Amino acid sequence: MVVRKTTKVDDQRRDERRRPDPDTALGYLERLPALVLLERLPVPVLAVQHDGVVVYSNRAFERMLDYPPNEVGSHLIGDLMQTASPGPSAVAELESAGKLVALTHRDGSTVRAFVSESVLERHDDPVTLVCFHDVTELLWDGAPATDFG
Repeated sequence: MVVRKTTKVDDQRRDERRRPDPDTALGYLERLPALVLLERLPVPVLAVQHDGVVVYSNRAFERMLDYPPNEVGSHLIGDLMQTASPGPSAVAELESAGKLVALTHRDGSTVRAFVSESVLERHDDPVTLVCFHDVTELLWDGAPATDFG
């Protein structure tokens, strides 16, 4: 007879499986990990450290710029956003809610998108987390950018 020694992680996983389903929809949402929720959003999401290092992008953001899954995280914001000042200055540009920004598509073309206010609002948050609204095709059709503000 083989006796398997369980670890604390094994015990936590077993307890997680044994938890009853939440009684409410809010209870379900409260149990979802933040990254799972961000990944499921159809809206492009990007998280950048204050030094300009990209720490997270969801699949919608990767599709907007035509990157393979999990490749955006190896970039600096200055590689993805057309700006004269990469690093912390580019992060400051991201924090300008409602601003039309120019992003660089993987093929080198320009993607125009409005950037949201950072979802993380405290001054001591270690990252800026923003959403984008791609307006490139609308601008190609001749609509002025002011119509999207």
